[in-house]
Amino acid sequence: MEMFDLLVVGGGPGGYLCAERAAQGGLKVALFEKRALGGTCLNEGCIPTKTLLNSSKMYRHATESEAFGVVATGVTYDHAKVIARKNKVVKTLVSGVGATMGANNVTVITGEAQITGRAEEGFSVVANGNTYIGRRLAIASGSETVVPPVPGLKEGLASGFVVTNREVLDMTELPKKMVVIGGGVIGLEMAYYFASVGVPVTVIEMMPKIAGATDPDICKVLTDAFQKRGMEFKLSSKVLEVKTDSVIYEENGEKKEISCDKVLLSAGRRPATAGIGLETLNLQMDRAAIVTDRHMCTTVQNVYAIGDCNGKSMLAHTAYREAEVAVNHMLGKPDEMRYDVIPAVIYTDPEVASVGHSKEGAEKLGMTVKEVKLPMSYAGRYLAETEGGKGFIKLVVDTDRNRLVGCHMVGSYASEIIMTATMMVDTELNPERLKKFVFPHPTVAEIIREAIFHI
Repeated sequence: MEMFDLLVVGGGPGGYLCAERAAQGGLKVALFEKRALGGTCLNEGCIPTKTLLNSSKMYRHATESEAFGVVATGVTYDHAKVIARKNKVVKTLVSGVGATMGANNVTVITGEAQITGRAEEGFSVVANGNTYIGRRLAIASGSETVVPPVPGLKEGLASGFVVTNREVLDMTELPKKMVVIGGGVIGLEMAYYFASVGVPVTVIEMMPKIAGATDPDICKVLTDAFQKRGMEFKLSSKVLEVKTDSVIYEENGEKKEISCDKVLLSAGRRPATAGIGLETLNLQMDRAAIVTDRHMCTTVQNVYAIGDCNGKSMLAHTAYREAEVAVNHMLGKPDEMRYDVIPAVIYTDPEVASVGHSKEGAEKLGMTVKEVKLPMSYAGRYLAETEGGKGFIKLVVDTDRNRLVGCHMVGSYASEIIMTATMMVDTELNPERLKKFVFPHPTVAEIIREAIFHI
């Protein structure tokens, strides 16, 4: 049995960065991954979906550019080639993660890891019939698709009529008609992709609006934009049954049926913590999530939980930061996790991005706030590059402490611009100081400066 300073279970963003940072800090590290390095994000989530969305954006620019004086004819879309390119991108990045692990002398074990409890000198993990001992243990087991108890759903998954985010990214043929169960971020991005390349898409969502906790005004802009693209929404609706070629749902108390040849299940994700041996550690759990403190420590000394498995913020960039906080704690460096400055993005067109508190959320925390809302058209470049766009920005200011506590925007480049607002919220600078920041002109990011001058 080989002894390690740290055993990391899970090779997704949180796991592999934890292994990398720990090794750079002088620890001897073993990383366990049962499928492919990069986890859901790199193989079945963030990267592949953005590759597809970029291709669909290029297609739309080629076919919908007449208002800009550009007319293209004979434009076609080859979904199989798009998938092939996606596979190439993923392979390149997965190889890059593997090379990084090698360069940092991380021992990578490909195989399903089973935590078997405490050992004399730490913790034990079994994989491929071998036992590994570590003085510390980091759990980064990720998340999995929620499968609601809907009649016919499991059978649909088995037959391939129903797909999850994993299978949908390997389909080499476009469906003739698709139903998406769930109007959250993952469902919306994939629904938007298929609708953008000509597939009729219907989204069935239990809530009265799409995009979960996203600002309601932003959701209205998104819904209007998506409907113009041909997407249909069944809101406040419940899926009752999945058949072999249709979905039965309830809308306004009425039972309805919609035919399709493919169903995308996107009803949420939950921590993937079952079946990996957590019961041998006697950790405190919050249902499927591992309870952690601000240092990513669990209730068992020298055991950490990072990424989706702790259920706090199921985003790859959150996992990255949690990994760094955990490793810093291992190395005795002062650090702690802040969840109030984690940006969130929806990569459709228009893009959505936010950070910090909404006006309602801030008020619930007892803050006295002022909200400023400004159309994106205040930024000259947005107007120059967008035809009929309804984008806007909202800034939320804590008036008692005189600082920015939230930013929410919908429009082009929002995914890139939000980092500017994130730094402003994180550093807690007052608006008078923020007004002195110089933005390059013309950029869409100037909308932040414009909004600050309206506080």
